[in-house]
Amino acid sequence: MHHLRARNLAAAKAVECRLAHCSGLFMKRRYRWLRRLGLLALVSILLAAIVVYAVYRHYLPQLPDVAVLRDVRFQVPLKVYSRDGKLLANFGEARRFPARIEDVPPVLKNAFIATEDERFYQHPGVDYQSMARVGWEFIRAGGEFGTGGSTITMQLARNFFLSPERKIERKLKEMMLALKIEREISKDEILGLYLNKIFLGNRAYGVAAAAQVYYGKGLADLTLPEAAMIAGMPKAPSDLNPVQNPARALERRSYVLTRMRESGFISAEEFAQANAEPDRARLHDLPIELEAPYVAEMARLEAERVLGAEEALTGGYSVFTTVDSRLQAAANEAARSALIEYEERHGYRGPEAAIAQGTSDAEVMATLRGLTAPGGLMAAMVLEASPESAKLKFADGSTGELPFEQMKWARRWVSSNERGPAPKNLTSVLKPGDVIRARQLPEGQWRLAQLPTVQGALVGLDPENGGIRALVGGYSFGRSKFNRATQSARQPGSSFKPFIYSAAFDKGFTAASIVNDAPIVFDIPGVEKAWRPQNDNETFSGPIRLREAMVRSKNLVSIRILDAIGVSHAQEFIAKFGFPPSSLPPNLSIALGSSSAPPLAMARGFAVFANGGFLIDPHLIERIEDANGATVFATNPPRACADCPERIAQEFALEPAASASDPSVVPGINLAPRAIDARNSYLITSLLLDVVKRGTGRKALELGRNDLAGKTGTTNEFRDAWFSGFNRAMVTTTWMGFDDFSSLGEGEFAARTALPMWIGFMAEALKDVPDVAPVMPTGITTARINKASGLLTGAGDDNSMMEMFRVEDMERLARGTGASGKQDPYEVF
Repeated sequence: MHHLRARNLAAAKAVECRLAHCSGLFMKRRYRWLRRLGLLALVSILLAAIVVYAVYRHYLPQLPDVAVLRDVRFQVPLKVYSRDGKLLANFGEARRFPARIEDVPPVLKNAFIATEDERFYQHPGVDYQSMARVGWEFIRAGGEFGTGGSTITMQLARNFFLSPERKIERKLKEMMLALKIEREISKDEILGLYLNKIFLGNRAYGVAAAAQVYYGKGLADLTLPEAAMIAGMPKAPSDLNPVQNPARALERRSYVLTRMRESGFISAEEFAQANAEPDRARLHDLPIELEAPYVAEMARLEAERVLGAEEALTGGYSVFTTVDSRLQAAANEAARSALIEYEERHGYRGPEAAIAQGTSDAEVMATLRGLTAPGGLMAAMVLEASPESAKLKFADGSTGELPFEQMKWARRWVSSNERGPAPKNLTSVLKPGDVIRARQLPEGQWRLAQLPTVQGALVGLDPENGGIRALVGGYSFGRSKFNRATQSARQPGSSFKPFIYSAAFDKGFTAASIVNDAPIVFDIPGVEKAWRPQNDNETFSGPIRLREAMVRSKNLVSIRILDAIGVSHAQEFIAKFGFPPSSLPPNLSIALGSSSAPPLAMARGFAVFANGGFLIDPHLIERIEDANGATVFATNPPRACADCPERIAQEFALEPAASASDPSVVPGINLAPRAIDARNSYLITSLLLDVVKRGTGRKALELGRNDLAGKTGTTNEFRDAWFSGFNRAMVTTTWMGFDDFSSLGEGEFAARTALPMWIGFMAEALKDVPDVAPVMPTGITTARINKASGLLTGAGDDNSMMEMFRVEDMERLARGTGASGKQDPYEVF
């Protein structure tokens, strides 16, 4: 027994010894493994460092200079303004309005940081925690990076310098660039660049553009839910924006709000309130302050010519035009009113469409919203109709009443010369379901309307320097971009006669010259039928003074004086008014306005009479400013400047009397060339003053002024109607007609069509402008003549009047020699 115990004790000691030995051996072996692992880790770190250094050295030369970010030029659209700073239009593919970081409200900054890069203000450009997750995703994806992991700085690096491909090489460059950017640029600068660069759908680049596009607001006015909505879009701007996909956008907004709450930017109460708020996003255009689309398009084309197309539309330039906002608004109203009045005179073409009974309200609204409202002509559906009135529904869901009184004009249109009987009541014209147009009158009532098929144009020009103060190229730019003020080529008719008379005065004719208003026949070689021109009313007055012939717009008189002076002389002389010689037919028909010209060219020609005989250049742009407000282009247009010392010296071939220090001397003045003699200009103006006082333009007397001169023009078969008129402050040409050269209809003379448009505009254009008679130039004298013979007479002649002459013409008349050089005092041809 004792022996057995001893043996067990020995065995236990042996086991203990073996365990101790094993333990020591295990510890030794463990130490060796730990040492090996430490060495391996050290080697791995060194190898990683070497690899990182090698990669850095490899890619470093390829990395761009991030300093360019300090001077980055965003693609900013072209803006067009009136001369008084009213916005007309934006042009460019991108909608971007760069904002300073200090102008971005904290709620919007916090929304982006919470969603895109919570540790933005803590990391050095790369968030290593996020990158570890991305690295694991990279291994699982077999060498392609998924989304996420990119800090705001990394996104900035990618957006400015790198491609969007998801490859490791691009990711490495992105990380290194981010680190480099953070060493050279402050966090706020980085955030500002990012918020101005990112694409947010619907051509909106940057948060300021997104605020305007989706909510019609500036950044400072954004609410918490609106800021969260915008901050949620960068991940997928097309799929997550509230216009294209409202449901997904709301889910994304909720996620952004959640991240803001978790990051401590908003409270639980703020989260709940914002998350419950319905979204009201819809597409908004930049608020246009002045409607002038034809002007804006002209300015865009000119800016592209000056700056280059790409530079103009992306460089953030601002074009300041010569247009005056008050006058442009008056031109819009005058043109539209004249065209609508014409439409009402010629009858109603009927509803635009009919919506069947039982159509859902959503379909009705979709139909109405699909119809634009050019010139304030609102689309509406007739909900109910009675003999006395109709209830209308508009595209915005509102309703209105159309009384029968405001549609009595709606006789059925048959042709330009024929209408049906007057409507007996409202239901004889309209019924429920009809889609019509209505315009709201100043007093609030609705009036039946229709989209005009007739067109019109208006140009208001400063005769001193050619600045275009107002321009309308048609009823609606949206329906037709063809600019009738500048691009059309229409016959001016009798409104061209002042240029014929001016050429005749240059040859010695006077306002008192007698020309026979009688039938005349021309045999034209190669043409079987002889040309027998007529007056408008097909009546004849016999011998008539040129002043009276102009007042009464006698066609045959114009033909006779043109025949007398010669077509070639007339072409050469009229070209001085700025008309291309190729536009002037080489025959007698030019006396009746058979040439072709746009309204702008006619206004330029009449400006020669308005400014005393100088040819100015119509121009639209005053200056162009870059994104920093520096002027990069400015015009110095030729000016009439009849009273400038430089002009006086030029006219009289004198040395300027004033010194360079004299404040009366205008430095750098660009003088317009003289087109015609000042006396010629004055005499033609005196004839045109009479056209307004007692001729075809007398309707303009309702303006209550004595300084208005002008001429009507109506072409054959009433295809075109014109009025060009002026005083020393403004020259305006108006035109009305159809694009397909159809007739305006019997009796639609210019006095009824174009002249009211001119009056409507000039009533505003000449407000507060002094009524000043033209100044008689040197070399003009007055004498009493007999009204019938045009000969000099005495004060006792009961049939006499005072007339104006050039001094040399007066001397010739006193000798009894007429313009033809004959002794016969009568100039009858």
